[in-house]
Amino acid sequence: MKKIIIAAVSLNDVIGIKGELPWKLPEDFRHFKNTTLGYPLIMGRKTYESFGKPLPGREHLVITRNKNYKVDYEQVKLFPNFDDALKFAEELNTNKVFIIGGGEIYKIGMDYADEMIISRVNMNAEGDAFFPEIDESIWEITDRKKYDEFEVNTYTRI
Repeated sequence: MKKIIIAAVSLNDVIGIKGELPWKLPEDFRHFKNTTLGYPLIMGRKTYESFGKPLPGREHLVITRNKNYKVDYEQVKLFPNFDDALKFAEELNTNKVFIIGGGEIYKIGMDYADEMIISRVNMNAEGDAFFPEIDESIWEITDRKKYDEFEVNTYTRI
C-alpha cells in the first residue's frame, strides 16, 4: 500500500491558522478531492474537526489522544496513534492511503510516506501550524503542475 502525504503549504510553510486553511482555493480543493476520493485518509483530530463533517467517499482514520472523544459517523474511526491508524488502513486492502495533516501528523507521516503531493500556494501566510521541512537528500520532485495560484509538486522518496 502506497502511503502518500497530501498538503497545501504556503511559501513560508504555513498549513493552518486556528484550525483553518489561511486561503480559499477552489481549484486546489478540487485537486484534493479528485486525488483522495475512494481512499482512506489519516488525520489528526483538529484536521478532522476543521471539515465540520466527514468528506464523502473516504474512510476517515482520526488520531486523537482523547480517550473520551466520540464521533457519530460510520466512516470515521478513532485511533490513539499513527501506527494503529496505518495498520487499520492496511487491513482495508487499498492500494493507497493519504496522510492529510495537521502538522504533527505530517511530521510523523514523513517517516512512513512513499510519496508527497504538495500544493505550494503562491503566498506567505500567517499561521500557527507548519509543514515540516522537506529533506532534499530523501525526497526529489518527480512531477510539477502549475496553476494560477499554486503549483503541485509530487515528491518521491529517493
